[in-house]
Amino acid sequence: MKKKNTYIDLFAGCGGLSLGLHNAGWRGSFAIEKSEDAFKTLEYNLIKKKKHFDWPSWLDQKNHDINQVLKNHSKNLIKLRGKIDLVAGGPPCQGFSMAGRRIENDSRNDLINSYVEFINLVKPKLIFFENVKGFTQGFKKNNKKGKAYSIYVKEELERIGYKVKGQLINFADYGIPQKRTRFILVGIDIEYVKSNSILNEETFFRKVESNKEEFLINKKLIVNPTLENAISDLLESNGQIESETPNFKEGVYGCIESEYQKYVRKYKRKDSKVDSHRFAKHTDNVKNRFEIALNEKLTSSEYRVRFNLKKSSTKILEANKPTPTITTLPDDYIHYCEPRIMTVREYARIQSFPDSYQFKGKYTTGGKRRTQEVPRYSQIGNAIPPLFGEQAGLVLKSILNG
Repeated sequence: MKKKNTYIDLFAGCGGLSLGLHNAGWRGSFAIEKSEDAFKTLEYNLIKKKKHFDWPSWLDQKNHDINQVLKNHSKNLIKLRGKIDLVAGGPPCQGFSMAGRRIENDSRNDLINSYVEFINLVKPKLIFFENVKGFTQGFKKNNKKGKAYSIYVKEELERIGYKVKGQLINFADYGIPQKRTRFILVGIDIEYVKSNSILNEETFFRKVESNKEEFLINKKLIVNPTLENAISDLLESNGQIESETPNFKEGVYGCIESEYQKYVRKYKRKDSKVDSHRFAKHTDNVKNRFEIALNEKLTSSEYRVRFNLKKSSTKILEANKPTPTITTLPDDYIHYCEPRIMTVREYARIQSFPDSYQFKGKYTTGGKRRTQEVPRYSQIGNAIPPLFGEQAGLVLKSILNG
């Protein structure tokens, strides 16, 4: 049996990219994720259930800060040279995000340097890096735009011996029911390129584009699926049951109404329970606002003006379109036909997680705790969609294996 290609997942979150790579036939060495909450989700699904990672004896199987790993295990990382085919994943994006406040001195932006240091120690054959669209735009200083971090990281990776290509990709074009444009960067070790002269750093983007139609057809999926395609079988009107959380209700399955729903429900839990499909408890005032918005078919801007809302990001979702980019804040979105926000499971559907993938930790958090905790909505909002991760994984594998 041919040995599987190996990878390390950096800033792994709840495991969206790792799940995609698993489905593409990769084997994980280990994953680094700082959040205990997100790591518990990854651990449950990909370590305990799928046994996807080999995990080295020198690294505790738990959540880790990359800087502590670099500080304590640099010698072990150097010993991995020649054994790791791919380092995947990108640093947290909050400081660069166009949906946030874009803070240049956000300490999380410094993780770019930690990322480059990790690559330099391990020297994988390939690099797959993902970040938000704002990563390609420089921060303004004195009304002048500075150098974008995408250029900085490209220069740093070239300095340590990689040929690098970066490009913006809209995941909706790859079967995800969400308009989610992300910066993807792929790097190839120059020495590896020399010994495989047919390769260059643009191979990935050509192949992932040309392969997507066949990939989706084989899964009976389509480009640009709609929100209704994704979640119409999860309506509150299907019925409700008592939640694992006291004083809350959870939803049940309706009939499958699309190939996308058939795809995500293929490996559902044996007890047929819908994981993380807990409905929010809205006040009568909020629910009434939502009902007026839906009944009168208000646009998002009309809704905000009508009720004099200061929150500018609230969007009323449309059934027949992919969603806008979902964030970590569920209150930003009103369901397309029911007076409520979306559930965690509906969030997961929009990000292409299968229903068998179970999420751990709190549903939401607030205040100062948002800087320490990563609840379920945030785990999903931060994730790379597994369906795109699988497509990327197949192309990266073909680049390595010819």
